[in-house]
Amino acid sequence: MSSTIQIVQEQEQISWTQFKWSQWQMYIAATSHGLCYVNTPDASFDIMSSWLQRHYPKHRIVQNDEGLTLYVEQLTQYFEGNRKEFELTLDLSSGTKFQQSVWAELGKLPHGSTHTYSDLANSIGRPTASRAVGAAIGANPLLIVVPCHRVIGKSGALTGYRAGMPVKTKLLQLEGSL
Repeated sequence: MSSTIQIVQEQEQISWTQFKWSQWQMYIAATSHGLCYVNTPDASFDIMSSWLQRHYPKHRIVQNDEGLTLYVEQLTQYFEGNRKEFELTLDLSSGTKFQQSVWAELGKLPHGSTHTYSDLANSIGRPTASRAVGAAIGANPLLIVVPCHRVIGKSGALTGYRAGMPVKTKLLQLEGSL
């Protein structure tokens, strides 16, 4: 008689919760490595769920309001004007190396400042890559926390924002840069 031994590995988990501020509601999610997703205001749960399944296909998605308290607290402090920098662990593994370099540079942009796509391209050592920088910014999974709203056009005009121009305007006003 032969026996079969099965080794069952526990599936890694992504925790999510809903964050609410003023008229906005956002879904946020974190892996065991850190915050991995902040949805656009008023986007549906399905949008977040689809994104998570595409980028973390082997993970279980579980609501965990208590487990994400630190993230919710810091976002609340930011929106209330009591926080200028986030002190959070981030999981940016969903991006390519180039995207990760752009997102890391975005994270260095000071609260209340604005910078151009060209500024970012120069700061990562790729001065001719402004369009690629723009594409990487558009793929940023951590809106607000990785502050892509601080990037404007070369002329100083506000340019596209995945969450919409009213949201970008509100964030820049909140930071005092408009």
